[in-house]
Amino acid sequence: VPNMNRTKKSLLLLLVFSPFCLLAQQLTQTVKGTVADKSVKTPLIGASVALVFDDPAAAPRGTTTDADGNFRLPQIPVGKHTLQVSYLGYKTQTLTNITVNSGKEVFLNIEMEEDLATLKAVEIVAKVDKQKPLNELSTVSARTFSVEETQRFVAAVNDPARMASSFAGVMMGNDGNNTINIRGNSANGLVWRMEGVEIPNPNHFSAVGSSGGGISILSAQLLTNSDFMTGAFAAEYGNALSGVFDLRLRKGNSEKREYTLSAGFLGLDAAAEGPMRLGGGGRTGSFLVNYRYSTLSLIGKLGVDFGGSTTDFQDLSFNFWLPAGRFGTFTVFGLGGLSLQKFKGTADSLTWEDDFFKQYTTRFGAKTAAVGLTHSLILGERTFLKTVVAASGTENTDAGDQFQADYSQRKYWDERHGQSKITFSTVLNHKFNARNLLRTGFYASQLGYDLNQANWDDDEERLVQEVQRTGATQTLNAFAQWQFRPSERWTLNAGLHSFHFFLNQKHSLEPRFGAKYALSERQTLNFGYGLHSQMQPLGTYFIRDEATGAALNEDMDLSKAQHFVLGFDQMLPGNLHLKTEAYYQHLTKIPVNRDAATSFSMLNLVEDFPAEALENTGRGRNMGLELTFEKFLTRGLYFLLSSSVFESEYRGSDGIWRGTRFNLNHAHSFVAGKEWPLGGRKNRTFAVNIKLTQMGGLRETPLDLEASLAKGETVRDDSRAFEARLPAYFRLDTGLRLKRNYRAATTTLSLDIQNTTNRKNVFSQYFDEKTLAPKYFYQAPLIPILAYKVEF
Repeated sequence: VPNMNRTKKSLLLLLVFSPFCLLAQQLTQTVKGTVADKSVKTPLIGASVALVFDDPAAAPRGTTTDADGNFRLPQIPVGKHTLQVSYLGYKTQTLTNITVNSGKEVFLNIEMEEDLATLKAVEIVAKVDKQKPLNELSTVSARTFSVEETQRFVAAVNDPARMASSFAGVMMGNDGNNTINIRGNSANGLVWRMEGVEIPNPNHFSAVGSSGGGISILSAQLLTNSDFMTGAFAAEYGNALSGVFDLRLRKGNSEKREYTLSAGFLGLDAAAEGPMRLGGGGRTGSFLVNYRYSTLSLIGKLGVDFGGSTTDFQDLSFNFWLPAGRFGTFTVFGLGGLSLQKFKGTADSLTWEDDFFKQYTTRFGAKTAAVGLTHSLILGERTFLKTVVAASGTENTDAGDQFQADYSQRKYWDERHGQSKITFSTVLNHKFNARNLLRTGFYASQLGYDLNQANWDDDEERLVQEVQRTGATQTLNAFAQWQFRPSERWTLNAGLHSFHFFLNQKHSLEPRFGAKYALSERQTLNFGYGLHSQMQPLGTYFIRDEATGAALNEDMDLSKAQHFVLGFDQMLPGNLHLKTEAYYQHLTKIPVNRDAATSFSMLNLVEDFPAEALENTGRGRNMGLELTFEKFLTRGLYFLLSSSVFESEYRGSDGIWRGTRFNLNHAHSFVAGKEWPLGGRKNRTFAVNIKLTQMGGLRETPLDLEASLAKGETVRDDSRAFEARLPAYFRLDTGLRLKRNYRAATTTLSLDIQNTTNRKNVFSQYFDEKTLAPKYFYQAPLIPILAYKVEF
């Protein structure tokens, strides 16, 4: 009996203390991935993969890659880790700050650079690699960005464009929009690419002729590390004047199912990934799917009134990875977004005096979709071929009715723009040896369009049909680029890009060149040159002659820009990195007004198709100096200081050089954050992040007060285009994040407070008909964005 009593007491103690024992257990997760050659993607068999611990007495943990280049490290404790990968004949690579959470397995796609056979292997550490682009043929003005950065940077809200506004030379001109201007250029000069092909503007509420919108359609759940470029692009990139987003998708977990659910101010997200059995050969692929629905739409459907306006959006994105053995690897990827914004005006003239927007009933809708099939094939040990077939399309509608004095309504604008694209792309990489790499390929696109645009003309008192055109045309891009590494210090890239636009048979042949010289293991000098061209927004070619209905601009040429960039990179002790770049851009063949000597130029365009007869006689020039000083995440602390001073000018058909709308002259950004473990345990962390933004004010054409008083509406003095500078911009954003790891789940609670000080930054000036005086439109006030995410 006494023994029985002791047994019962032991069981009781076990039951009481078992929850605490579970909490005290060290939470772990699996780290796995692949190791391959960076240039030709061949798997590296037998590569050594090892965890590096700060404590020299810690037991070593490591493994080697299998016949497919895969590795697996089970039961790795949650927290930050360092991984070192080595392989005979390749530069050793060290990856730091790998975040291991209990909710999802970590997958790493590690690409290694071959060492020159005549020299001793040099260790390449992540301190240097982190800021280098994934595309090894990009020499200057390019860097990689990670999904973790889009999630960590405050006010980025998982949006690549908003995250990129923290980089040197990148500015956002509108708080309510993620459109970015690069080095003083129009936002239209940016091109978006995914998996090697150009995709439509991937943003909700995006207008035609723009590269941005209200919020990104892309889910951070699908993205892996990708490249962002701001000048002198490698030869494979075409149809861009100012910047390139080169996005890459990650594959889903091919061994187990995992899920992510999140809810926040912007939307409700659900993501799923897991293995897929393929045929009877035992091969396993994976799927990755994400769906989001607007929170504001849900609240509106519950009966909450947003002042007569409704805002709805939803999106779906996916990536299916399908290995086919000796036939290579296939993927099927896609994205789609629907967005709608409606505002109901008021049939009450008294309300118009307080808010003239209430005189209009508006409806704006945007649909965007893209789907693609990729095929990757390794041909021998030194050749890699990637082929992509993609189809995409956009449909934008924008209509507005204006109340008249008798409360009848007239159509004030009516725009319906439909565009489609089918693209075939193939790219071949061949590595002759460790010194010589050739990349060549082409991509051809079939462009369809159904464009209608009509706007009210106050002078003629009627709705004028500006664009009405349906049809199709084609583009063809071809390129070749060679990389030569004569020594460990020198890297040379030279290439040629060809762009042909079949609508009017316009052609551009564009040389590209880059050089990098390592002064030491921690210092490099870089130089880049490129000639780049871009077609205009498609509807611009079909602006109608009212008398004949003929297209006024169908023979318009490609716009061109020559980029010159000189840079210096310095790694400093303490995981610090300093980078400076000086640049000059010379822009030619810019569309300006053909019929009169005016200040109009496409370089100042924000969106839409301008109803102008155009010719390619305009000019532009951008020059500046950029500084980047950053501390990569170390012991929970990181910061990024970006500073730019620049001049952006243009010349219209009147022959006068002026500052562009985006000539802010200076822009500075400071992003920083600190993460602490709570209670000394790595399964709970708390982080504080901040972002400070300071820029010169946007430029705009000043008001003509005398003419405005006479007409009772806003009239601007076009002879002084963009002479007025709006007040300087300043904004502070703060973010708080609480992350907790459980046995099989990770939760993150975040609060981003955008414009924390509620500063009234000026967006534009207008003439107020009621007070007969100038007034300002202001940008976004303080906005709290609360979100909660669960990964399991």
